[in-house]
Amino acid sequence: MKKKVVLTFPPKIVTQPITYHLVKDFDLIINILRAQVEEGETGRLVLEVEGPKEQVEKGLKYLEERGVGIQAVARDINLNEEECIVCGVCVSVCPTHALSLNKKWELLFDKEKCILCEVCVKACPARVIEVAF
Repeated sequence: MKKKVVLTFPPKIVTQPITYHLVKDFDLIINILRAQVEEGETGRLVLEVEGPKEQVEKGLKYLEERGVGIQAVARDINLNEEECIVCGVCVSVCPTHALSLNKKWELLFDKEKCILCEVCVKACPARVIEVAF
């Protein structure tokens, strides 16, 4: 099972090796997709967790018991199609090729490839892309 989640760490536990325990104690594969963690502040981490379903559930329960907020990643890009000029800039900057243009010059989005880096949001000249968590 593979699951993407947004973890919110209270300031008091930001410096603890919590994700380490997911690997060591629950034998999970973790991939940090995005992180904003600073000592003394609330931390936020977009994490992909992979392993047997039972172990993933146990690992997430462990996080909750430690006070970590867990939210499933919506993995969605909101695009205002009426305002989009279909210039392709977002496609050219997407590091995972989650965004592409088909032969009809329609913008396509592959949710499974998206890591929510928001590079497309920043690159869009028309400012018509939003990432929804």
